[in-house]
Amino acid sequence: MKFTLTRRRLLQFTAGGIAATSPVMAFAQQKEASANSALALARILNRTKFGDLPPAAVKHAKMIIASTLASAASGSLIGSARIVRDLAKEQGGKPEAAIWFDGSKLPVNEAARVNAMLSDAAASDDSDLRNVAHTGTCLTATGLALAERTGATGQDLLCAMATGYEAAGRVGEAVGRAGEALSGNFGQGFHASVIVAFGGVATAAKLLRLTDEQMGHAIGITATTMGGLAIGTNSWAREYHAGNAALCAVNAALAAGRGYTVNEDMLEARGGFLALFGGGKVDTKSFTRELTDQWEITRYLAVKLVPGAHALQPAVEAAINAARQAGVPPEEVAKIFVSGPQIRIRAGSKAPKDMIEAIHSLAYFVASAVADKDFSWVHATPEKIHRPVVARLIALVEPDPAPPMVHYDWSWGATVTIVTKAGARFSSTIDAPKGSAPRGIEWSDVDAKYRALMPESRLPARRIEECLKMIHDFDGVKKASQLTGLLS
Repeated sequence: MKFTLTRRRLLQFTAGGIAATSPVMAFAQQKEASANSALALARILNRTKFGDLPPAAVKHAKMIIASTLASAASGSLIGSARIVRDLAKEQGGKPEAAIWFDGSKLPVNEAARVNAMLSDAAASDDSDLRNVAHTGTCLTATGLALAERTGATGQDLLCAMATGYEAAGRVGEAVGRAGEALSGNFGQGFHASVIVAFGGVATAAKLLRLTDEQMGHAIGITATTMGGLAIGTNSWAREYHAGNAALCAVNAALAAGRGYTVNEDMLEARGGFLALFGGGKVDTKSFTRELTDQWEITRYLAVKLVPGAHALQPAVEAAINAARQAGVPPEEVAKIFVSGPQIRIRAGSKAPKDMIEAIHSLAYFVASAVADKDFSWVHATPEKIHRPVVARLIALVEPDPAPPMVHYDWSWGATVTIVTKAGARFSSTIDAPKGSAPRGIEWSDVDAKYRALMPESRLPARRIEECLKMIHDFDGVKKASQLTGLLS
């Protein structure tokens, strides 16, 4: 066996223990542990063609585009996205891809970053049902940017997005089983944007037509690059994470396409991505499983049909149902109890100061739903957030002291019980929220979301409808860049 001493092996040998005293044994242990999962995944994704996609995967990929653009329209006026967009335009560079709703063109990596921030800033994008990873934002931002550069067809983009969703879902799944169930505190305090970047890099690699080896290295580059802290969720740091995920994804794919390489076991090695983010354990079995008709995008996509964090939306839907059952005015509500496998709420919550706090406040969501017996996009506006009736109800929201014995299939499920001043109780349980794959995602709901939010892009109404029609028929579009042309 030929032995080559690399910088990495030298560091291992000098770190102490068996590896320090026996280079051959250390090399053998490293070789045994390495299965090159990144290359194995790349081979699976690369050989997937549009004709291999189940109809539901194509439908969901189209829906992601519509949902992401709608969210981006709403986010285009938010300060965080505006600052980064203006900085990127000032810095300029090769005009390769358009900034949505702006018309300016930037280098493909910066366009992907800015557009991802537009979508994530409004917190109205999609989520993987198992966690809070907004995968679709990254897929759409990187995909449309690279489609402009490469001249990809609609089918090329939809296939790249479906395989990208597969990559992100498998990474999240592997880390979730190796460590604890994914939540807002994914990976010991890291934000779930870490997962999202893998979807972006797979999408980018497919559109750039990288080889299996190049895609494997692009995945490895992403593993060693991407970060983001979960504590930033309630600030502008959240959308900064989203921008970085798209930027990282495109940069990694471009570099790998030029021949940039990293160690091949970046995912599964001791000290690799899966070990660090999975609490020291590594699970690669399902990570490299063959594709079947059970695609991640068909099973776990959830499109937001109301604003705010997806983890709170089952509780909102349950609160609406309970309030409609009760049929009493807000003044007659004495208590609002909330329970569920991931419910974290304290009695005596305070009213949110602004939109950023509101969209992550379970108490605000539930109180607003009870006050109006409804919850929609208008509830992210200051006029709705700062109402005295909502502030009073927020103070009544608390954990259920005797939660019902309910089985939840999904970790974000919730039960809401309203207790009236007369002592009557009204309860509702929601497991998977409306707009999620287990309940079926309807075009009518996605279209309604699109039409409600896209006017904020300031595009003409006729143009907005042209874009939506094109998205519905995207598998027949000869050049995906036709869509970004309409968005400018």
